[in-house]
Amino acid sequence: MILLYTDFGLEGPYVGLLHRVIAGRVAATPIVDLMHDAPRFRPREAGLLLDALAPGLPRRCIVVAVVDPGVGSSREALVARVADRWYVGPDNGLLAPLLRGDDARAWRLPAVGGASPSFHGRDVFAPAAASLAVGRFPAGVRAVDDWVDRDGPAGEDRVVYIDGFGNAMTGRRADSIPPGRAPVLAGQALPRARTFSDREVGEAFWYENAFGL
Repeated sequence: MILLYTDFGLEGPYVGLLHRVIAGRVAATPIVDLMHDAPRFRPREAGLLLDALAPGLPRRCIVVAVVDPGVGSSREALVARVADRWYVGPDNGLLAPLLRGDDARAWRLPAVGGASPSFHGRDVFAPAAASLAVGRFPAGVRAVDDWVDRDGPAGEDRVVYIDGFGNAMTGRRADSIPPGRAPVLAGQALPRARTFSDREVGEAFWYENAFGL
């Protein structure tokens, strides 16, 4: 299974072209649109969210992750293997939260001749994912132990994503908040609740969401 995680949105041809490239190379492999409204232009925040989603993804899946405001610049590209899952994307901090585990490994993708300087999702990352799907490592990769934001903090005490229902997700793992402590918003300590109906309408609170944030 190949999953697509991008900030492209569903307008325009971009998501469809990722499907076209992958399906044209590995027609029998399912392609799943995991998310196309990842935090736009914000690789670090998008990486924290992807890291939270990762434990629910199938083993041996391949994730094409593209939040890439520096596309076409000197930033490089990565293939990573973490907990028996594969990730392909830019080396701009997007994959860094995933790569903190002891079992994480990373390889640098070489430049691809003829690739559009503004659409590496189609011309670099999707083809690399298709190669992995048929058990073939992308040509020319080299193992690395360094990448952008390798030593960045494990969480983020600020909102990284607001979903369509208005839930504001921070980059902080809920289980990292000690008992008796509370997030503070605009000077107000927020009480914890298990779910929405545990509080009155209009009352601010915090809760652990389905992804552990």
